[in-house]
Amino acid sequence: MMSLRKLPPEARLLIPSFLVIGLVVALPLVFSLYTSFTAYRLVRPETIWNFIWFKNYIRLFESADFWWAFGRTVLFLTVVLNLEMLFGLGLALLINQVTRGQRLLRTIMMFPMMFSPILVGFQFKFMFNDNIGIVNHILQDWFGVTQAIGWLVDAKLAFFSLAVAEIWNSTAVFAILLLAGLMAMPQDPLEAARVDGCTPIQAFRHVTLPFLMPFVYIAMTIRSLDVGRAFDIVKIMTNGGPAGRTELIWTLSARAGYEDARMGYANAMSYVAVLLSILFTVHFFRKLNASRQYLNEVDA
Repeated sequence: MMSLRKLPPEARLLIPSFLVIGLVVALPLVFSLYTSFTAYRLVRPETIWNFIWFKNYIRLFESADFWWAFGRTVLFLTVVLNLEMLFGLGLALLINQVTRGQRLLRTIMMFPMMFSPILVGFQFKFMFNDNIGIVNHILQDWFGVTQAIGWLVDAKLAFFSLAVAEIWNSTAVFAILLLAGLMAMPQDPLEAARVDGCTPIQAFRHVTLPFLMPFVYIAMTIRSLDVGRAFDIVKIMTNGGPAGRTELIWTLSARAGYEDARMGYANAMSYVAVLLSILFTVHFFRKLNASRQYLNEVDA
């Protein structure tokens, strides 16, 4: 107690926060890391003391199902991030040209990211339903399609449907950050480019885009953490089907942990997924630092 009294008042105010973080974040992380080295099964609590070292990780790396899920996760993350960036950049450029009603457009643009991923999953699950979905209804009534398309039961179309739902839900993150970059961008370089005879495309490529790249990588970092742990939308829309063709690491981990009760094995898989997210984050941070250094050299 005496040692606590010697602490500055500011430090004492932070003690409850550290206790909460320790109980809510650090303790579950340490526990899950420990169980990833055990043969822990939910239906047999005594197995939590059965320490098996790296056998879960060895079994994981020998599993073809895991490597398929790993590859799909990387593919899903890559496709979704790049398309969100392109669509977000397009939205930001369009809204930046608007002189009246821009605040209203910014508010409307943020609507999709306000919805829960679970709600978005249910919404797109019904939209892509092959019997009652509005997508097939529009294709049949407006474009003369004669047969209903099984968006969620065909492997390639199911992956496409998941990507559409994820992109619709989160493109606004890129749009908002890139719009902030466009609004903060100085106009002198653009005016100098126009005076030098640059076309709008050349000005965008050599002036606007390099200035926006730090904002792009910030958005990529944020979204890579979200997409890397994608679970809600996939679970609701396809549950990893058909025949496991849309199974990602987190849905496979949940299946192993809660359906097969192999919690130690599931936690080992989860930590591999965490490492994947960290690798993407480190990659984007390096790109972010490189783009900032490039801008500093240009300004100098």
